[in-house]
Amino acid sequence: MGGRAVWAPWRLAGCSGRGGLRGAAGRRLSSRGPGDGATLSDLLQSSVEPGEAGGAPAAARRERRCPREGTVLLFPGQGSQSVGMCRGLLGYPGVRDMFRLAEKVLGYDLLALCLEGPRDALDRTQHCQPAVFVASLAAVEKLNHQRPEVVERCVAAAGYSVGEFAALVFAGALGFAEALYAVKVRAEAMQKAAEAVPSGMLSVMGRPEANYKFACLEARKHCESLGIENPVCTVSNYLFPDSRVIAGHLQALEYLQQNARKYYFTRTKMLPVSGAFHTRLMEPAVEPLAEVLKSIEIQKPLLCVYSNVDGRKYMHSKHIRKLLVKQVVSPVLWEQTMHSVYERKQGTEFPYTYEVGPGNQLGAILRKCNLKAWKQYKHVDALEDEEAAET
Repeated sequence: MGGRAVWAPWRLAGCSGRGGLRGAAGRRLSSRGPGDGATLSDLLQSSVEPGEAGGAPAAARRERRCPREGTVLLFPGQGSQSVGMCRGLLGYPGVRDMFRLAEKVLGYDLLALCLEGPRDALDRTQHCQPAVFVASLAAVEKLNHQRPEVVERCVAAAGYSVGEFAALVFAGALGFAEALYAVKVRAEAMQKAAEAVPSGMLSVMGRPEANYKFACLEARKHCESLGIENPVCTVSNYLFPDSRVIAGHLQALEYLQQNARKYYFTRTKMLPVSGAFHTRLMEPAVEPLAEVLKSIEIQKPLLCVYSNVDGRKYMHSKHIRKLLVKQVVSPVLWEQTMHSVYERKQGTEFPYTYEVGPGNQLGAILRKCNLKAWKQYKHVDALEDEEAAET
């Protein structure tokens, strides 16, 4: 089975409109735009050619391979975006189709925002999550064009935060348009939740003796002394050994910065985000995402996809629905996920790993988590293209 044939079910799901929109045909809607109150089903149905709403052919489903022979794809999350991304990818098959459909789903020109900015607009949660999602899958198109055997041999995927949606699309669990709509709802709800409470995220490097949970406890007590009821301060991202992201009320994060030496923190840096993602301050975003995930069909992934919530493989569609919602208010266990992905018997070779999408932060983290696995790492950039794309 060739790489292009394997990738076709994903690429056609909601882009060219020939198959892959599993179950969408049963939800009859008009072709109104998002501004006219269109639902997800409206957008999906308008992208399907008559008589072609069936699922992908069984013969095109990805073959399962032994992990020792396979490749791994990593999909980045919010924060990896940059103005100009995807400029060099527009000549690859399917990429412009993705952005055309994205404009229908989102109600604005995502491609123009990716190419031209402005930066502050692209960085807004409601925009950057869809942008990173589409840019990452556009990078997969590039990879499939240049190295189809890499896509064909992929046995595992993982995505950082919103990157999980791209990983699940790649793995055949979600259709492109359906997943993008879910990302849109997620991003808008998280943006709204972030604006409700002055909060943020603090990147922390600590010495081996650093006790992050104790530091967060004392920061919460400090907030209580300021009159803040039920304050939030907790580890929201486990990146690699001795590196964490702590999220919560701004007063708690300021306290940790001021007392960094007391808690054996060697470096602290506020992240350029608007809220305390992956904490209970995001609870207002849970119900909107849960509702949209109930409305779309989800299938068991055709390859191993690992969850941020527990670092384990998704097992079935109900599992995916449950954990994608839980992920919004749970810490991202990325370090633990990397251990799960690359766990193997001593002497077993590591697979080639490809980070697909803007930025190379996941590669930098992999180097800290597993140096031997990182030696087989490559980045498929979504910013520019190093060779001329064929039209």
